[in-house]
Formats: sequence, structure tokens, C-alpha cells
Amino acid sequence: MSKKKQAKPGLTHVDAEGRPTMVDVSAKEVTVRDARAQCQVRFPADVAAELRRHGMSTKKGAVIDTAIIAGTMAVKRTSELIPFCHPLPIDGCRIGIDWSGENVLLVECDVRTTHRTGVEMEALTGATVAALTIYDMCKALSHKLVIGPARLAGKRGGKRDFGRVD
Repeated sequence: MSKKKQAKPGLTHVDAEGRPTMVDVSAKEVTVRDARAQCQVRFPADVAAELRRHGMSTKKGAVIDTAIIAGTMAVKRTSELIPFCHPLPIDGCRIGIDWSGENVLLVECDVRTTHRTGVEMEALTGATVAALTIYDMCKALSHKLVIGPARLAGKRGGKRDFGRVD
């Protein structure tokens, strides 16, 4: 049984002369591509308790709902923020936000497309913008909120699958 030789990973957004360039994906196969990113927002204990007491609302409004909307909008606009991201048709986007322990909200952003390139950057952008929105909605309660880490939890489709998307 022969093993498929994988190309050595390298920088893809530079040309032969070392200049920045957008990757040409025209020869790649169109496949379903999924990605999941996660980002945490850590609260001081008293702030987390106050948020829970008030049903995740502040004077600015519903924290979770606002963050979901902001993250979804960010997913759709990723190519406007990250210079070499291709504009992609987004087939689906789901942002989930829930407590992961007493003082930590976990933001998960799942994105799907059917295209020639993946949606890792879209998922990361959605998760981090949702986390930033949570910070914005809660900063009047404390400036001791901590955002991060943000990470790619998984991707599927394309050359290499990574982590878990399900």
C-alpha cells in the first residue's frame, strides 16, 4: 500500500519573489468545507454572578443574542477584514455561547461553505467578534474581562482535515 506524499507546509500567501499574494484556488476541487472555532471570555466571579442573576442582560441589552448577531455578521464580512481571504458564499453559520465553568463563557462558531477554499478564517473571525461583543456589552461591569484563547477547533474538507467539527 503506497502512502500519499504530502507537500511540506509552507507560506501560501507569498509569491516566488516573497511578495504578498492571494492564493489562486481555481484549480482546487469544489467540496463541502466546515470549520469550528472557539474563543473564551473570562469574567471576575462577581460579574459572572451578576450576569446570571440578570438573565445575561446588561443596560446595553441581551448579551448573548447581540454577540450571536455580531459574530454572524463578521463571518459574512471576513474577506473585507483579512486581506487575502477569498469572498465566500456562506452556506451556514451557527454561533453557540454557553458557560464553561462558573466564570467562563465559551463561544463556538461553526461555518460551512461549498467552495474551493475553507472557512477557517470565517469561523475564527465569527468567534472572536462575538467574544469582543460580549466584552463590549459587559465592560461597564468590569474591565477585568479576559478574551481568549481563540483557536481553530477543527476543519473538514480540502486537503487536510483537522480536529473536530461535529
